[in-house]
Amino acid sequence: VQLQAFGGGLVQTGGFLRLSCAASGRTFRSRYMAWFRQAPGKEREFVAAIRISGSYTYYSESVKGRFAISKDNAKATVYLQMDNLRPEDTAVYYCAGDPSVIQSNIRTQSAYADWGQGTLVTVSS
Repeated sequence: VQLQAFGGGLVQTGGFLRLSCAASGRTFRSRYMAWFRQAPGKEREFVAAIRISGSYTYYSESVKGRFAISKDNAKATVYLQMDNLRPEDTAVYYCAGDPSVIQSNIRTQSAYADWGQGTLVTVSS
């Protein structure tokens, strides 16, 4: 198993959650790690990404200012801190990695070969 995601759950509007993604094997050698999400009836969309060497971060407009992606290289783990959650954030969240991903395609899900199993986040109104 290359990626394992944890931390989803049920939270009220305005609440917070922290997702974790533990990487192993070749995925740990990725330049970038990312979070995507898929809401019911919708396509999977990019949420955030982080460069593993250094700390450059990238966000979708819908989560910028509310979510924060971070990493712990020693633990080979990437986190997604989600604050001020909204009902529209309800989705299955996936972490992704791939050693071939470069900056120009970090927002493209097809660029990633390694995916975690997904963790469900439900935000009640």
